[in-house]
Amino acid sequence: MPLYLTRFSYTPETWARLTGNPEDRSQAARSYIESVGGKLHGFWYAFGTHDGYNLWEAPDNVSMAAVALAISGGGALSSFETTVLLTVDETLDALRKAEQIQYRAPGE
Repeated sequence: MPLYLTRFSYTPETWARLTGNPEDRSQAARSYIESVGGKLHGFWYAFGTHDGYNLWEAPDNVSMAAVALAISGGGALSSFETTVLLTVDETLDALRKAEQIQYRAPGE
């Protein structure tokens, strides 16, 4: 199954709610991805541009998009970005296919 990396940030209101009532949000994240047949591999908080990161496994892009839309639509986040991760073998396959494409730069 494909892997996905998400980066998220909470709204100030969400941080205020969590400060008043601390909660392990990884359990909620796990339930969301499992509802579409996926798996949560990791949930981390961080300093910096984003408040947290998740590593997910989902059956397909549509399933991951459904999870992302449900979470984003909940109003607790100020940002939610998803990156599809490729294995080394998938990247090698893409490199081999790219070699066959006759790209032409603009104006050439």
